[in-house]
Amino acid sequence: MITAWTTLLILLAFGALAFGWRSWLQWRRTGSTGFRGLSGRVGSSEWNGGALLIVALALSVAAPLVIIAGVIDPWPAPVGVTAVAGVLLAVGFVGTLAAQLSMGESWRIGVDASERTDLVASGLFRVSRNPIFTSMLLFLAGLALVLPTIVSALAFALALIGLEIQVRLVEEPYLTKTHRDAYLTYAARVGRFLPMIGRLRG
Repeated sequence: MITAWTTLLILLAFGALAFGWRSWLQWRRTGSTGFRGLSGRVGSSEWNGGALLIVALALSVAAPLVIIAGVIDPWPAPVGVTAVAGVLLAVGFVGTLAAQLSMGESWRIGVDASERTDLVASGLFRVSRNPIFTSMLLFLAGLALVLPTIVSALAFALALIGLEIQVRLVEEPYLTKTHRDAYLTYAARVGRFLPMIGRLRG
């Protein structure tokens, strides 16, 4: 059984590696942490997508804390769900780090329209155009299954909505404008989040 305390430690390790260590590594390589933060005016697609993801990550940390504090009890889960949850957490954790490393110096959190980075189509990017986001959603799905509460469910739902906004309305237009035919050819071949699903056409 994966307890709330164990889940909290996994979350802290995920945050430390996926955001802290990866940013430090980027800074060592390039002199920049890779953080671009929230972009756009308040209420714009850029701002809304980033804000929803920040709220989702905050809720993910709150999910084990409200159980530890006795504020909320998790919903009953069917037999075998914990094992599935553990697999999703592990795949999401490792997948996020692997995809981040695949991006090399092109890794960013947020979009700066004035920047031009290399188009990455290797590693996990061969099967998904957004393997970091896919892995993060798998991780949050595992969290929602291992600690099934309204808090963990909201964390997953808001992350899904925020990432859909970020990818469809911010990153894809930016990449199309920046890389033009190279990105369109890549996007016609590789799925948005999952293999073969969400390929761009025309």
